[in-house]
Amino acid sequence: MSDIAVYLVLSGAVFAGAFVSGLSGFAFSAVAGAILLHVFPPMEAVPLMMACSITVQAANLYALRKSMQWKTSLVFIAGGLLGIPIAIYLLQNVDTGVFRLGFGTLVSLYAAYALVRPTAAYLRQMDSRSRNALVGFGGGLVGGLTAMPGALPAIWCDIHGLPKNQQRGLVQPYIGVMQLFALALMLSHQSLSLKVLIDFGISLPALAAGTAVGIVLFGRVNEAAFKRIILGLLLFSGLCLVI
Repeated sequence: MSDIAVYLVLSGAVFAGAFVSGLSGFAFSAVAGAILLHVFPPMEAVPLMMACSITVQAANLYALRKSMQWKTSLVFIAGGLLGIPIAIYLLQNVDTGVFRLGFGTLVSLYAAYALVRPTAAYLRQMDSRSRNALVGFGGGLVGGLTAMPGALPAIWCDIHGLPKNQQRGLVQPYIGVMQLFALALMLSHQSLSLKVLIDFGISLPALAAGTAVGIVLFGRVNEAAFKRIILGLLLFSGLCLVI
């Protein structure tokens, strides 16, 4: 591919991922990775997506700071921080292909079922800290193996029927901390190449534009539409792991 074509593909993938992440709070890597992993080698694409995703998360946290529920999220975060190192160890020592296939299948089946079931008309409180911590641990473990740390917390919120602002305020801090911690662990074993830093700089305009459009649209969609967006992204992300 020519340099111009690579630039257009990079910008398009980053814009799409940033838009989806700005709108839903997660799924940057699932959307952008579906394109970037076909253009760049994994050693360049993965750290680039992590850097871009963390930038989007930072913008989301600032733009929606009044809705963030850090106190409630801390229980999930504590569990997740324990799960990520285990996931990294497994990545380095065990073939995780079967796990990714199985998890992707389960997420896809749940999302497909939830899309056609009647809309829950009740709100269940997340009173059990131990269960919340366990979901956070699972999210950190799964996130380290599949780059989808927000999948389990998003499903947990859907099961409890949380409205969009409460769900976003709970899951957003969790995802941001998980991705930052995972990137820090990655950088402790290797440094970002100059090529990744250049590509990150090139992608910043598309990253900013996609994030801004997504955040604006988040404020305008209703509860039902947001729920379907989340479930649709879970279905897409799960299928990406399966296919």
